[in-house]
Amino acid sequence: MPEMRLLEPLEIRGRAAPSRVVFGPHVTNLGDDDRRLTRRHVAYYERRARGGAGIVVVEGASVHPSDWPYERAPLAERCADGWAAIVGACRPHGALVLASLDHAGGQGSSAYSQAPLWAPSRVPEVNTREVPKWMEADDIAAVIDGFAAAAKVAVDAGCDGVEINAGQHSLVRQFLSGLTNHRDDEWGADRLRFAREVVHAVRDSVGDGHVVSLRLSCDELAPWAGITPEMAPGIAAELTTAGADLLVVVRGAIFSIEKTRPDFHEPTGFNIELTRAVRAAVEVPVVLQGSIVEVGQAEWALGGDDDPAAADAVEMTRAQLADPDLVAKVRAGTPERVRPCTRCNQTCQVRDARNPIVTCIAEPTTGRETEDPDWTAPPRRARDVVVVGGGPAGLETARVAAMRGHRVTLHERDERLGGLAAAAGPNAAIVEWLIAECEHLGVEVVLGSTGPAEATGAIVVQCTGSLPGRRTYEVEGDPVLLDIADLRRGDATLPPAGTVVVHDPIGGPIAVALAEELGDRAVVLTQDNIAGNELARTGDLAPANVRLAQRGVRIERRTLLRTVRPGAVDVQDRFSGERRTIECVAVVDCGFRLPDDPLPGVGLRAGDCVAPRTLHEAILEGRRVAHGI
Repeated sequence: MPEMRLLEPLEIRGRAAPSRVVFGPHVTNLGDDDRRLTRRHVAYYERRARGGAGIVVVEGASVHPSDWPYERAPLAERCADGWAAIVGACRPHGALVLASLDHAGGQGSSAYSQAPLWAPSRVPEVNTREVPKWMEADDIAAVIDGFAAAAKVAVDAGCDGVEINAGQHSLVRQFLSGLTNHRDDEWGADRLRFAREVVHAVRDSVGDGHVVSLRLSCDELAPWAGITPEMAPGIAAELTTAGADLLVVVRGAIFSIEKTRPDFHEPTGFNIELTRAVRAAVEVPVVLQGSIVEVGQAEWALGGDDDPAAADAVEMTRAQLADPDLVAKVRAGTPERVRPCTRCNQTCQVRDARNPIVTCIAEPTTGRETEDPDWTAPPRRARDVVVVGGGPAGLETARVAAMRGHRVTLHERDERLGGLAAAAGPNAAIVEWLIAECEHLGVEVVLGSTGPAEATGAIVVQCTGSLPGRRTYEVEGDPVLLDIADLRRGDATLPPAGTVVVHDPIGGPIAVALAEELGDRAVVLTQDNIAGNELARTGDLAPANVRLAQRGVRIERRTLLRTVRPGAVDVQDRFSGERRTIECVAVVDCGFRLPDDPLPGVGLRAGDCVAPRTLHEAILEGRRVAHGI
């Protein structure tokens, strides 16, 4: 059987990447307060190189002090030592290391620099509404020189080359686009001029022996003024001719940030045909980007005897956050053991007001490589371990304990494993992977069991999940009042017709997903000013409300549920106190939950039975408990 194309080396300007899998640039927040790359960056990128990534592109560094887009955004002039350390850690594994060079322009922030944003024209930043400074000739020259100087610092530090960002959050793209470049001077008459001069300057700075990559938005999803798929091949051909050796095709712009890295609501591989068209117009290798998280799709995109290639390499960034050993597992002939990425964006999307560091709900050590222990280190002696509860926390506890060499039995009171995560939300694939891994490791599973009658000498861990929370409303008579967990498990059903009230005091994805399914039957009660308020963290807030509107869902904003009775609910405006009645055939409670009751004599617990939270905490706590046995 021939080797997969993903595993073949890729030659770029005389340098060979050991595979065609790219770990692309993204915000990590692993830097320090002085805007330098840190040892956390080093460990983070080394882990992906060790796992087989062919090209590692380091988090974007601002090429000029006028750009400070988020608190720990690296500044190129301070990155020499960090780049050198990352190269030193990755090079033994064969990966090429590129330094991403960036300037966010008008899509940045003035919160940290306390200075005006620089941009081609005075187009307000979408979220903050901040109006940037129109760049004058000296400003433009300073940024172009900044790109050249940053590139020189990077290659002198040992990087194989650099990548110029002309994609999302990019000043270079802002000059290219009619959406953001309204100038009537030479920089507006020829919108490609700024990008062309940046490429020329960087090429001259790094010399012939280093790689210059270009990350280019080829569809701004704004055909009235932006870059369109029809324009993209010509733009790409001109800019690569100017001196780029590698082209990464992306999409999105100032008005479509969420489309650059969308969540699971959008199909995977959305850039495939766009990339294929651009590739036909250029003479350099082209990288496919765009929610590529499955090995099979990535391999198909590289083409074969019967399928024309869409790309020469594939960026699989989120997939390698979920499993840094993705390429190594494919090389070993076990692609089915790759931990799946569900594109939930819950913890890998970092650029928000919380300033978290990057991680992954299914692989919590992502971003914590310098802090976390070797979870699979063997114990001083193998023990009998009994895990009670087969949700994500219990499955991860069992998996890690078995990997360490313990003898593990898992008891689950239902007739199926996975808990709520298997029935609700986008992460069923993670549960399926955990189940398969437990089976592979020889974990004994007992279904329909609340635990052994006795477990003398065994270590018992409780992972029994959560219970419905206390109701904050009155119930009169015998209405159809359902808990979302019972509905998702199939233990309850909705009436076949009629209005359904979806009570959502959390503002999270569970209620929004149910309302989407119900369409114009649904009335969402939310105490917030917008449905799904918490979806802002994953980038799905605006798209979710668009989907709800398209499905005809009615949203009752700033509304508190007061009484549920047969055929109707009484609600109250959160601010005015005005009360109203909404007729309905059923109410689904998507509210807060409480931990399950403690099992007698059990001291080790993990997941929602400690405190109901997200899948990330469940997996992390299961891992920690197993490591401590």
